[in-house]
Amino acid sequence: MAKSKKKKIYVLDTSVLLYDSEAVKNFQKNDIAIPITVLEEIDTFKKGNDVINLHAREFSRYLDKISDKNLLQKWIPLNGKTHGKLRVISNENSELDASKVFGNEKNDHRILNSVLKLMEEEPNKKVILVSKDINLRIKARSLNIDAEDYETIQIKDLDHLYQGKKEVNCDDAIIDKMYEEGKLPYTDLQDEKPNNNQFFILKGQSGSALGYFKKESDAVELVHKRTAYGVTPRNAEQTFALSAILNPDNLLVTITGAAGTGKTLLALAGALEQRRNFHQIFLARPIVPLSNNDIGYLPGDINSKIDPYMQPLWDNLSFIKNQFSESSKKYQKVDDMLENDKLRIIPLAYIRGRSLSNVIFIVDEAQNLTPHEVKTIITRAGENTKIIFTGDIFQIDTPYLDTQSNGLSFLVDRMYDSELYAHINLEKGERSELANLASKLL
Repeated sequence: MAKSKKKKIYVLDTSVLLYDSEAVKNFQKNDIAIPITVLEEIDTFKKGNDVINLHAREFSRYLDKISDKNLLQKWIPLNGKTHGKLRVISNENSELDASKVFGNEKNDHRILNSVLKLMEEEPNKKVILVSKDINLRIKARSLNIDAEDYETIQIKDLDHLYQGKKEVNCDDAIIDKMYEEGKLPYTDLQDEKPNNNQFFILKGQSGSALGYFKKESDAVELVHKRTAYGVTPRNAEQTFALSAILNPDNLLVTITGAAGTGKTLLALAGALEQRRNFHQIFLARPIVPLSNNDIGYLPGDINSKIDPYMQPLWDNLSFIKNQFSESSKKYQKVDDMLENDKLRIIPLAYIRGRSLSNVIFIVDEAQNLTPHEVKTIITRAGENTKIIFTGDIFQIDTPYLDTQSNGLSFLVDRMYDSELYAHINLEKGERSELANLASKLL
C-alpha cells in the first residue's frame, strides 16, 4: 500500500503578504503559518499610499476579522472545507539558532527560527517557507528548510509571452491582394485563427505589407502608417503601436520594449491626437524611490518632490511640443491643456480610489506594478476610458517583482486574446545610433 503524502504547512514571509494581501487563500486545503516577526514587519508598512502599504492594511484587517476571540497561537479555520487552517507562530526558540549560524540578529533570522521551531513541533507535516526574497530562500535551504517562491500570481512561460505580432513570408500576389482589397482572409496566411487584434508583417520577394486581425470581419486588414501630433512611426512595430492606440475599439493597450523603442512617446502622441474624444489625459507612473529614500525625504512641496520621478514624461511631452514652432496652435494647445488640467502628469498613487470616466490614462513604467495594482487600475475604468500601459519587463526597480511576477507581464499573459485589448512588443531602438550601439554592445 502506498504511503500517504505528508500534509503541508506553508509559512509565509512578509514579502509574500506585501505582494498579495490575499495570499493565505491561495494554498488550497494546506495550513498556513505566519511568524510573529512577520506581523511586526507588516505593522511598519501600514502607513503610506503605495500598494505595499495598502496590502499591509488589508492583511491586518483580514487577520483581525478571522481571529475574532480565537487565540492566534491556535489553528483557525480559514474557509470551511475549501481551505486549511491558519496560526501565528510566536515561539522562536528552536534548537538550531539561525542568528548564531549566520552571525547576527535580524528579522529574517527570527523568521527562520520560527520555521525551525514549527518543524520541531510538527514532525509529521512538511513545513515549507514561502518567500519572494531570494536571499531568505537561500538561507533557509542552507538550514535544510524547504523554501519556494510565491508563484500563484506568476506567468509560467516567459519565453512564449505574447509579442502581439507575427512575421509571415508569402507570395507577392498575397501582398498585391492586401493592397488592392484592404484585407485578406486569415486562411491566406495561416490555418489557425489569429488572436484578436494580432498584428502581421507580410513579407514577399519584392514587397511587404502590414496588417492586423479584426474579429468582426474575420480577416487581416491593412494597417496604414499614421502620424499622431507630429510623431511619425519609424518602423513596423511603432506603426502597430500607434495603430493600436488610435483604434477606438481598443480600450486597453500595452506596449512593451527596451529603453529607446518609443513606448511612452507613441502613447503620449496618440493620446494627444485623440484629445477631442476625451475630457482629460492622465499620465502617471509608479514612484520607485532610489537608495531607499522615500518621497517624503525630498525638499519642497509635493510638486517639487514628484518632479524628479515624472521628468521622463515631461521630456517626452517637450519632444512632442518641439515638433512645432512655439507660435503654432498645436504647440500652444499643449500648454493650454496643462494649464486647464486637461493634461495632467501625476504619481500613480493619486489615482487610487478614483473612478476614471472620459479619460485616456497612460501608465508608464508599468513593470514596477504588481498584478493586484494593475487590476485595481483597470477596474477603475468608467465609460469612454482608454488605458495604455507601457514598460520594459526586463527593467524592474521594485523589490520582490521579477519578469514573471510583475503586473505588466501578468496583464499581457492574461489579456492577449481579448476583443478590447491590443498589445505590441517593440524591439528596435529608435533613440539614436549611439544609443542603439550601446544597447547592442554594452
